[in-house]
Amino acid sequence: MNRIKNVLLGSGMVTLLLALSGCVGTDSNGNPDTSGIIYRFLVRPMGSLMQYLANDFGWGFGWAVIFITIIVRIIIMPLGINQSRKSLIQSEKMQAIKPQMDAINAKVKAATSQEEQLEANREMQELYKANNMSMFGGIGCLPLLIQMPIFSALYFAARYTEGISGSVFFGINLGDVSYVLAAIAGLSYLAQSFISMIGLPEEQKKTMRSMMIVSPLMIGFMSISAPAGVTLYWVVGGVFSCIQSFITNVMMRPKIKAQIQEELKKNPPKQVVTPRKDVTPTPAEPIQNRNAGTSDKNGRGRNAGKQQRK
Repeated sequence: MNRIKNVLLGSGMVTLLLALSGCVGTDSNGNPDTSGIIYRFLVRPMGSLMQYLANDFGWGFGWAVIFITIIVRIIIMPLGINQSRKSLIQSEKMQAIKPQMDAINAKVKAATSQEEQLEANREMQELYKANNMSMFGGIGCLPLLIQMPIFSALYFAARYTEGISGSVFFGINLGDVSYVLAAIAGLSYLAQSFISMIGLPEEQKKTMRSMMIVSPLMIGFMSISAPAGVTLYWVVGGVFSCIQSFITNVMMRPKIKAQIQEELKKNPPKQVVTPRKDVTPTPAEPIQNRNAGTSDKNGRGRNAGKQQRK
């Protein structure tokens, strides 16, 4: 299930990045379709606000991009934290039913027919249902669907707002590619990946290490092919992702872990899966077989077996 969860998280990130170019229609020259709903109700207001802050307030487009990104991320952060909280609760409950999950996985590997595989999958569904858990690890589609249009609007506002391409922010032309900002953006998401692994069991860390590299590489690759105004938006987003991961993993996880452990003491996990003896060996069996090279499964010596057969 950890692998499934990581695949879903990774696919969510890919979907989000693809949405940056898909939520707003573009013509053959790459210019946005100004008649689209997302453009009219999100991109245009954000662009107008950027121009107002940059020109009327004298902030410049760099600080305008940073300010609007911060405001949007602050508004959306509670939604992300709530979703992370559900995922943390699910993760802690998963540790409690891990022995039964291991038994199911052993049955799946040992299955010799489709019926046996279906039976193992049925047991898995019953295990989650009996313990009031979701098979998708607390990952819901609604938060992602809500955030995608907003992030897409920020992306296009930072890229196509009039005046931003010719402005300069701390010596960086926001209309050109900035390798400095691209490196900072990649490092910020790499830091976020490290923070998100704090407090995780070593087994989960192993499965997440590949995804830990994918996200920063994708952000870095897209940053070196985008104007600095867009990369600046990703830098601020990466910093906020670090803050959100710190809140959920460092501040919330210990409390949630203690809370779940207390609940499990009062209501232990329901036993749904019965391990098969021919699939899940007892801990002592491998040791006996290794140390007693002349013993069979029942602990009898080979000579004894031969004498008995005689």
